[in-house]
Amino acid sequence: MKMRKFFAALLSVVLMTTLLSAAEDKKYSFRVAYGYASEKDLGDILLRSNYAKHPLNLTVIAVDAGYLLRRGLFNRPVDLYIKGGFSKFNEVERYTLGGREYSGFSDTYEVLAYIKLLYNFDLSGNRIRFGFGEGVSYVNDLLVAEVYDATDPITHTQDPTAQFLNYLDITLDFDIGRLIGVKSMEDIYFGYLLKHRSGVFGLYSGVHGGSNYNSLYLEMNF
Repeated sequence: MKMRKFFAALLSVVLMTTLLSAAEDKKYSFRVAYGYASEKDLGDILLRSNYAKHPLNLTVIAVDAGYLLRRGLFNRPVDLYIKGGFSKFNEVERYTLGGREYSGFSDTYEVLAYIKLLYNFDLSGNRIRFGFGEGVSYVNDLLVAEVYDATDPITHTQDPTAQFLNYLDITLDFDIGRLIGVKSMEDIYFGYLLKHRSGVFGLYSGVHGGSNYNSLYLEMNF
């Protein structure tokens, strides 16, 4: 219910903003997303479509904004953006793993910077986009999902974790306005986002793990 109200309010704001904006060459983007942590790794999610939730029921709310650097990159329907974002991770204060309690956690905040390629293709009058972003992520404290994943439930030893990690932003969305035939809502997109933090096999601070958040979002270009 909370998620429905969240997206209903967001859609109202986006609609009002779109109606006030008449720019044809839309160079800016704004996105709001809500998601949950997954217990699966990147390969399981992308290759096996396994979106299983994390056992601790961790969630995130994220806001991103971007600027269009190049439209039609390589003479293909590919747009290049530079983007930044801010996220709030809703954490748990404590949890139990392997009979031992871990505590002292609180909600965590993230700042992002990344570049993103968006491939556009039209299908039956609608526009669908596949996006891939690469950049960096910094959180003000260690994420519960990453600490949990790095901890051995038997020996309780912990692999390295870090606040500063690599960031991937993987998306698939469609244009709401083109789908329903309402021009004023064109360039408002609804889609799926995979937020991925990792150490890239130890490249960042010796971290081999990370976290994945499956999310839904609304994004508008203006």
